[in-house]
Formats: sequence, C-alpha cells, structure tokens
Amino acid sequence: MSTKEKKSKQKKDKGKKDKSKKSKLKEPVSQTFTPGQSYADGTPLDRVTYLEAKLILKPDRFTSVQAFYDFGKIVKRTAKKVGVGFIEDREAGLRPEVREILFGDTPDFRLYNNAFILRRRIAYVDGFPVGDPEIVFKFRHPDEQQATAMDVRPKIAGQYRIKFKAEALPLKDEVGGYRILYSHNCQFGLSQMHDTDKTSMATLVKVFPALAVIKKSDTEKISLVNGGIVEEVLLPLGQLDFGKGLVGKCDIGLWRTRGEHKSLVGEFAFQVKFDRRESVGEQQKKLAAQFYVTLQQDVRDWLALGVTKTAMVYRLNGNEPQSHE
Repeated sequence: MSTKEKKSKQKKDKGKKDKSKKSKLKEPVSQTFTPGQSYADGTPLDRVTYLEAKLILKPDRFTSVQAFYDFGKIVKRTAKKVGVGFIEDREAGLRPEVREILFGDTPDFRLYNNAFILRRRIAYVDGFPVGDPEIVFKFRHPDEQQATAMDVRPKIAGQYRIKFKAEALPLKDEVGGYRILYSHNCQFGLSQMHDTDKTSMATLVKVFPALAVIKKSDTEKISLVNGGIVEEVLLPLGQLDFGKGLVGKCDIGLWRTRGEHKSLVGEFAFQVKFDRRESVGEQQKKLAAQFYVTLQQDVRDWLALGVTKTAMVYRLNGNEPQSHE
C-alpha cells in the first residue's frame, strides 16, 4: 500500500470514529432514574403506577343516556374481537353519575400554560351535592423526567393521595396510534385544607410549593376559568381484563356547561393500576395497546382528535392558551 493510500485510509478511519462519537452524543437522555434520587426532603421519587387510556369524543351524539349504552356495545365488541375479557358492571344499567367540576387559574392562564392544572370536583345525588369536595392538583407533561421531578405534594395538615399516571391519548392528527402524557397528581378532600383564603396565590403557593416558580405577587388571585362550571355525566361500563391480573375499569362520560347545558366533549377511558411497570407482562402491554388502537378505528366517526377535556374548558371563550397537552 502506498503512502498516499495509507493516509487516505487513516483519514477514513478517523472520520468513522468521529462520526461514531457524534452519534453517541445525539442519543436521547434515558428516562430511567438511578437509585437514590429523591425530592428535596429525601423522599424517593414517585413512580408511574397507573395507565389511563382515553378517547376524546365529539359531543353531538350524546343527547341521551342511550348513546352511552350504544358506545358501550362497541367497546364490548372490540374487546371480544381482540381477545380482551369484559366484566359487566352491575351499575351500568342504572342512572349515570353527575359531578360538578371547577377549574381555577390566573387571568392569564399561568397555571395551565406551565403544565399545571387545579380543579375542584363534587358529586351530586338526586340534585344535591354529597361528600367532601375533592381538590386535584396536577402537573401534566409529555416528558416523564420532568413530570417525575415535579414535587406535587401539598403542605397540608390533613391527608392526601398521590397518583402518577401515564395517560394515553390518540395522535393529534390521525387515527390508529397514541401519544403519552405523564400526569403527576395529588388529591385531597377540601376539608383537609384549613386555610380560609383559598383564592390567593399566596395561599396556593403555601399549599402547593411547586407553584412558587410562576407566582408574580402575593396579592394576585385565581378565579374560575372562563367563568365556566362543568357538569360531568358519567356512566360506568364495566371492567376490561387483559389477563394475569391486569384488570381496569372503563367508563363513558360527557362534559357540558352547567346552566346552558352546552355539550363540550365526550370521553371513553379505562384505567389499570400496577405496583411496578416491570411487573406488567409484555403480552398484557401488547393486548392493551391493540385494544386501544382497534377501538379508535371502530369508533373513528366519534373521535375528536387533538383536544383534551381540560383544553375544551380553557377554550370556552375562544381562548387558545399554549399548553403541554
């Protein structure tokens, strides 16, 4: 081999090495977390322990409870077609549940535009509110690492519950796939929060320290988003059995404005819980994904792509806030 050929070969080899180094630098950061990582007080990071798969539906078909039953029949047919077990809910033939939902935010939607959601929900029976109103505070983001790192624990003397979900939604512009949002939630009864002023940012930051990064002043207030009160009509359908103990309830619901009864959006959802993602078998994961994608195709004409229920509330007055949804 001549000197010129040797130099040419060395140059090519060096180029391959450089290219290899560059490709390694471009690899995405792993979404796994090393043992020992924790929040500021030393508490271990929360882990995803729920999968909630949702189909957002056009509201125009939901003019009576019969439409809920009709959709439920399609769900059962799809489950049978792909080999998913369906367990009937004894309450599916009863009247739908009714709940009232309020969203709170700053006038410029600072919570929502920074991936935070704050809402209050209360159940109604025979036209009257029952039970303790439920406060839900969540950080919802497509990046699992960011969602995990956000400490959503409230500073209250009472009890609360943390739920960390992987939420599956259809692709924004086509049927037959899915995208994932990570919803890091805390929930507690309103009676567990003893502060009298529940509308000031000063109180909210005290209760939810995660909001300190978006606070502008102690005097600013939060208010009802777009002045809208949402009425949710919800009907349990049953349980989906994906095998080996992976069973999740499913339901169908409609969101509409209270008073005008303007229909906003419908939703079908199923949710499964697990202790660790590693404990869920590959066959069960595959079956859940197959059911979810096949159901999209079977209810193609019902689907409303590119929206979430929360987004519809924020758009009530024609607003289009930026969000991470």
